[in-house]
Amino acid sequence: MPIYNEHQIKFIQESCDILHKVEFHLMEIVREGITTGEIDKVAEDMIRSRGAIPAFLGVEGDPDYPATCCVSINEEIVHGIPGTRRLQDGDLVSIDCGAKYKGYYSDAAFSFGVGNVSDTVKRLMNATREANWAGAKMAVAGNHVGDISAAIQRVAEKDGFQVVRHLYGHGVGANLHEDPAIFNYGTPGTGIELLPGMVIAIETMVCEKDYMIETLEDNWTVVTSDGGLTAHYEDEYLITEKGAPLNLTKINIEGTPLLFV
Repeated sequence: MPIYNEHQIKFIQESCDILHKVEFHLMEIVREGITTGEIDKVAEDMIRSRGAIPAFLGVEGDPDYPATCCVSINEEIVHGIPGTRRLQDGDLVSIDCGAKYKGYYSDAAFSFGVGNVSDTVKRLMNATREANWAGAKMAVAGNHVGDISAAIQRVAEKDGFQVVRHLYGHGVGANLHEDPAIFNYGTPGTGIELLPGMVIAIETMVCEKDYMIETLEDNWTVVTSDGGLTAHYEDEYLITEKGAPLNLTKINIEGTPLLFV
């Protein structure tokens, strides 16, 4: 698990600042009728205009990931490939995006409801954000990765939902995905001890119904096996010397309203 120095953290923060601007702009342009491909094009243009490159584009796979963003709708948990699909009234949409700047990565995601969404969508979005924040509160030096995981699970399941168990958050910095794996379920006091200088992405994915998942024929899009809805929130955090972690991407800020477009 890398420990980053002050010089490296400066570049990580700059990458995160770029992603923050990109994702907040996406929040402004997403609307009913826009295609997922149009969202992706805006994100790519913004990232490149700031001297960065899209972190997800070309990630190794079969095939390699072909886009800048992952735009996942309703039962799609993560890795939805942008294209011609148009957002529709009632959709629950998650956008995950990343940037690479001067060799360092940023990674964050948010969910939003399109138009007239159901009460279930609202409850699911709220529970997923609350679980994400609960996990972040445990991301302090001296705690363990399991403390984050257990907090996420406790809050999500309290509201009657299920956490995704086969996908997880991760370390991030010089690489897009680094140790440790940060699952959305776990046991307090277990796993790697958190130390100052660690940078992690707390990536909370919560399902309306069962947590079993499948991958579609495109070899990327991950969906709930039972077709239940899912929400996804993620921010990148720096473990500090004392107290709360520093939210580097600042996409999902506690106390802000849920996003509807």
